[in-house]
Parts: sequence; structure tokens; C-alpha cells
Amino acid sequence: MKISRGKFLIILGVLMVVIDQIIKVLVKTNMTLGESIPVFGNWFQIFFIENEGMAFGMKFGGMAGKLILTILRIVLFSFLVWWISRLMKKPGTPMGVLVGLALISAGALGNLIDCLFYGVIFSESLYSEVAVFGGHYAPFMFGKVVDMFYFPIIDTTFPEWMPVIGGNPFRFFAPVFNFADSCVTCGALYLILFHFKYFSKEA
Repeated sequence: MKISRGKFLIILGVLMVVIDQIIKVLVKTNMTLGESIPVFGNWFQIFFIENEGMAFGMKFGGMAGKLILTILRIVLFSFLVWWISRLMKKPGTPMGVLVGLALISAGALGNLIDCLFYGVIFSESLYSEVAVFGGHYAPFMFGKVVDMFYFPIIDTTFPEWMPVIGGNPFRFFAPVFNFADSCVTCGALYLILFHFKYFSKEA
């Protein structure tokens, strides 16, 4: 039985969001804030932090900034869904383009779920206490995004004799991110590397 492009994209998107949410719920309900579990030594760790702002741990403007970012996530996700549905109506749209946009959409939705609902369904994660279902640590739309993937492949300190930077720590790729961030990044890179010609033609 041949599956339609629309059904395939929906299944792919739902699968990515479900995987993202399972990972986040497991981390949030089993780890204290700041707890780290080594996977491949210190090179790859499950390191639980909560992100109040953008992807990869970046922050933006307190409560007002948080509200703006949540609204922007809603707008972005809505636009992506509209764009995908529009492109699907064009017979010449490559499946790869739709898959790339679906991955970005799934990532956007995964982090949006955290922002919208986590504050009203979980207790607050603390450095000494694991969160539980049934709490309420923030209003609707003000939840924190759960991040956990940490790859400090190079984690060292500059020698003291080096001017200016001597004695300062150096980490290669310090941001902590989640599965949804990976979906967005992989989807965007895939489109840039393999389908930039399609978007140039569309423009």
C-alpha cells in the first residue's frame, strides 16, 4: 500500500515530536537540575538544564522576551505548516524539500510544547529535587525548554602563560541542546546543502 506524501510527512513529524517529548519527560522527571550522566566519557553527556529562551541555551529579555519568543514560535510553526501545505499542492516540489521543512516544523513544535504546557503540568526542577507531574511552576506560555545533549569534545584550560586568555576554560561546542533543536538544525542544513537550487528557482 502506497502512502501519500501528506500522510508520510504527518507520520514523520509526529514521530519526531513524540521522541523529543519522551526524552524531555524522562530527563525532567528523573534528573535534578544540573545533573549530568556520562554517555561516552566526558565527550557526550546527558546534562539537564532548562532554557528560558532560544535554542542552544540562549536567552532573551526576561518575562516579556519569553512571551515574545513563545508567540514567535507559534507564528513560525503556523507559517511552516501553511508553507508545507502550499508546496504539497505543487507537483514539482521535491520530497526532500518537504521532509526538510517537516523536520524544522517538528522541532519548532517540540520546543513550543515545552513553552506552552510544561509550566502548568510539572513542578519546578531544582538542583536538589526532581520535578513531578501535577505541579505548576509557571503560567501558560511561560514554561522552560528542557535541554540535555552536551558534547564538550574539547574541555580544557588555556595555559597560564598565554596573554589575555591564559587560565580561562575552553570548551568546543559548549551549548546544551535537545532533540527538537537537532531536528531544526538537521532540517535546515539538509535544505541548504541539497535543495538550495529549488529555493533559488522559487525566488
